[in-house]
Amino acid sequence: MLRFCGVLLLCGLLLQGCSVGMAVSGSEEPDLSTLRVGATRGEVELHLGTPIMKSTTEDGLSQDIYEYEFGNEPSAWRAVGHGAMDVLTLGIWEIIGTPIEAVQGEKYHTTITYDADDKVKHIKTEKKTSEKPLSEQQSGF
Repeated sequence: MLRFCGVLLLCGLLLQGCSVGMAVSGSEEPDLSTLRVGATRGEVELHLGTPIMKSTTEDGLSQDIYEYEFGNEPSAWRAVGHGAMDVLTLGIWEIIGTPIEAVQGEKYHTTITYDADDKVKHIKTEKKTSEKPLSEQQSGF
């Protein structure tokens, strides 16, 4: 029993800080109110970042897929809470805190079709349904 407690304490200490780090390093939510038909590629990438996939449609238009997350903004308060629980439980809190932080937020994919002048022609947004690579997902892209 003493050996089990020692292993459990060692695991807790090795994991300590994961939930704290995850809470502090969340991702900022993009401002989707700026996305509109007619916007330039530069405006889109300013708010959504670099696309995760680029392709060309059958009619020769370029199509980019962007991935972003909602509900996982960086939070000092969540980090302080996880840190306090780490101290109070000698690190055992990480067994609970890390999975809690791992499921924060929801990922989305937005497919944007650009015309020949790199202006937005069509926007389609979908919630990401799995952690499979985009090429393996059955999402209708």
